[in-house]
Amino acid sequence: MKKRKILYKKIARERIDRLFELALEEALSHNFKRADRYVEIARDIGMKYLVRIPRKYNLFFCKKCYRFLLPGKTAKVRINRGKLVITCNYCSFIRRIPLKAKAENI
Repeated sequence: MKKRKILYKKIARERIDRLFELALEEALSHNFKRADRYVEIARDIGMKYLVRIPRKYNLFFCKKCYRFLLPGKTAKVRINRGKLVITCNYCSFIRRIPLKAKAENI
C-alpha cells in the first residue's frame, strides 16, 4: 500500500511539471485561458495527492485568483526596497518576496 502511495505521488509530481510546461507554452502563444486551466488542473492534482507545487513554478501563478502569471503580459514584476514585487494584472493581488541579503562576513 505504501509503495502505491509513493508511486502515485511520483506520477503526480511528473504531471504537475508537465502541466506547468504546457501552461508556459500556451501563455507564450497568447492562449491565457488554456494556461489558466493547466494551472488549475495542476493545483487539483497537488491537492488530491498531497504534493506541493515545486518551488520553481510557485511564482508562475497568482495565490489569490490562481491564474498563470507571465511577466510582462499577465503580471507586473518590480524590485522595490529589497523585495521582488509581483502584481497580478487580473485581480491586482500584490505578492512581495524578500530578496536574500548579501553575506557580510565573507
